[in-house]
Amino acid sequence: MDADRFGCYLAGGRPVGGLREHPGCRDSTPPRQDRPVLLPGGLYFALESRTWTGGMAFYDPELPGVVAARAYLLSADQFADVAAQEMHRVPGGPLDLVEAAVATGRVSTGPGRYETVLCAGILDGHPVLTLTAPWRAGDVPANPPAPAYLATIARGLRASHGWTEARIADYLAGRSGAAGSGNSGAVWLSSTRQPAHPGSGAPSPAPAGGPTRNPAPSDGSGHTSATS
Repeated sequence: MDADRFGCYLAGGRPVGGLREHPGCRDSTPPRQDRPVLLPGGLYFALESRTWTGGMAFYDPELPGVVAARAYLLSADQFADVAAQEMHRVPGGPLDLVEAAVATGRVSTGPGRYETVLCAGILDGHPVLTLTAPWRAGDVPANPPAPAYLATIARGLRASHGWTEARIADYLAGRSGAAGSGNSGAVWLSSTRQPAHPGSGAPSPAPAGGPTRNPAPSDGSGHTSATS
């Protein structure tokens, strides 16, 4: 995910080309770190975005391949507030299901589009969390993303992974629902509301390579992996 776009979740504001104003987090401190990561699974576009129009990006860990993402290290409360905004809720409270997501790999707060929290693994002792839908890629109609949305994702891929324009275009065009467009990204949040204690239910992603599988103790920080 593009850093400027992610900044709207932290400090508030409307992303370039977007329609929705974000209230921001209670704590707008910049991420302690960010880095490129590769998550096992696939990215697809479906439904209709209220922020961008066109299809929305969803992560399906059961699809073949890998998703190029960007991990931001945030506090638990920051993750809670970012997740609340993605769920179209008011930021301000802890997300009680974070520990359950780390322990089991997946927990849903409701049937909505980004109301499912996935733990993609452990990175430097912190859980890597991302938001997606409860369904699989083939369960909903595909829908091409809007150009502004794709441009935002492309900027994130260039800045985080250092990919060329040609590689980005090939990557995004190959995503389900893209229909000649492109999209990808990832956010690595530092904890996710409350101190999260990693369990054995989720694998561990590694920076721009392959996942590792040895969860380490967490100090309450976590990573949020974003794909949109």
